[in-house]
Amino acid sequence: MRRLFYYLAFVMMLGLTACHHESHQHANKEIFRYNEATGLVNLDPAFARDQAHSWVCNQLYNGLVQLDDSLHVRPSIARHWIVSADGKTYTFYLRKDVYFHTDSVFHGKKRRVVAADFVYSLRRLASPKTASPGAWVLDNVVDSPAGKAVSALNDSVLQIKLKHAFPPFLGMLSMPYCSVVPWEAVLKYGEDFRKHPVGTGPFFLKNWVENIKMVLQKNPDYFEFDHGHRLPYLDAISIRFLIEKMSAFMEFAKGNLDFLSGLAPAYKDELLTRDGKLRGKYRKNFYMLKSPYLNTEYLGILVDTSLKVAQESPLKNIAIRKAINYGFDRVKMIKFLRNGIGIPGTKGIIPPGLPAFDSTSSYGYDYQPKKARRLLHDAGYSLSNPIPPITLSTTADYVDLCKFVQSQLNDVGFDIRLNVIPNGSLRSLKAQSKLPFFRASWIADYPNEENYLSLFYSKNFTPQGPNYTHFSSPTFDALYKKSALLRKESQRRKIYRQMDSLMMTQSPVVILYYDEAVRFVAKRVKGMHMNPINMLNLKRVRIVNEGNH
Repeated sequence: MRRLFYYLAFVMMLGLTACHHESHQHANKEIFRYNEATGLVNLDPAFARDQAHSWVCNQLYNGLVQLDDSLHVRPSIARHWIVSADGKTYTFYLRKDVYFHTDSVFHGKKRRVVAADFVYSLRRLASPKTASPGAWVLDNVVDSPAGKAVSALNDSVLQIKLKHAFPPFLGMLSMPYCSVVPWEAVLKYGEDFRKHPVGTGPFFLKNWVENIKMVLQKNPDYFEFDHGHRLPYLDAISIRFLIEKMSAFMEFAKGNLDFLSGLAPAYKDELLTRDGKLRGKYRKNFYMLKSPYLNTEYLGILVDTSLKVAQESPLKNIAIRKAINYGFDRVKMIKFLRNGIGIPGTKGIIPPGLPAFDSTSSYGYDYQPKKARRLLHDAGYSLSNPIPPITLSTTADYVDLCKFVQSQLNDVGFDIRLNVIPNGSLRSLKAQSKLPFFRASWIADYPNEENYLSLFYSKNFTPQGPNYTHFSSPTFDALYKKSALLRKESQRRKIYRQMDSLMMTQSPVVILYYDEAVRFVAKRVKGMHMNPINMLNLKRVRIVNEGNH
């Protein structure tokens, strides 16, 4: 390992020269360069199901609304909107200066976006023929592709009617799935629309050699401005597809990439100190950005005692579940296993970054080993009557975290065994309610507390829904349904906290930590920001070299 560090330091010295050279290759052009290790296969926004595809689609397309870095809903193609008193009808008033990217399908004419384009795009998203993984976004909207729930009142007014009130819906419309696309291009290119995208975004696709390189170029007709300057500032975005994360790190260190997203085990100790600070030798050329990320990592406990696997587990006893929650040190876990990246999970399922998260709340669990031992004793277990073994199922990626939890819980009197299985097997067995104790995580589908609390709504039992623990509480269910009827965010926030507290009191989960998004950025990059959904927004980013100050 020491030899690797010396080698990386040597590469960094070489990188200073490479960085200087690269910045002058396009003295009059601002080109942002990054790597996408997972690759890209489809630039149709209806298939933007993961971060890699969402990042690119966010540069190519727009929807009715967008989220700012604080996750507030802001106008995009819709200038403003009105929600009916019953919360079921949304009327959007569209801008009249938004045009699709120049494309031969428009025969040399500029094609303006009108309300009918959103009718087409949303019905296409919902259509079984499209088979979009994002069709669920419109489950509360469109009964069929030919339905009247989405309609154009005229060229600049769009109306969407819901089956029932659902306050998070507006934020859901910010997802890339809901981007507007032109019917002419979809009809002409068919399946090839995936590699011939036509959108309205700040950039358009200039060139793509699959698995090698992609270039996005500035859209000269983009409709958004920043202090009188038409966005974007960048002339182009260059994307490489290096699979090995260490290779991407080396390219970043040499100055051939402008930012690095996330923290891979291969280089985390090289870049960061134990307390999460950027190491000194990298501070001259790079800076680090960190933000709460809407991802809660936890251990799930099957609490449905109508199931045999739960009946036979000591975890059916609430005192045992609480003892596990008190029995390990989350602060130490974050420091030594994640180099300070992440927030110890001492509260509920709702993560930082959402308004209902409250760092001062009284519910949740911290490290209290004496209390854990007392709870075990109160449950009837002792040296003469040890608790039966409890198996924690996990995947290889999380073995280090689970071994840490295992070690500390065993120190307070538990007998935790680890069962390491493939990702697919864990997902399948979890959905089939065959695992009494399992590692899990929940990344927000949309930025709203309801998305997290839906994990504990009794009508969402697996396999149809995401309630993997089979938690059930009439009080919780009543609050869940009540929250959907409240228009004011402050009122919903209060109910969300009640639900989070009620659930944590019953302890169907053990919160490990709230994730954080981290980015390492070259100092020549200005205007890069972070947000809790870790979306990549490049329309206000600049590359400041000596030639373009």
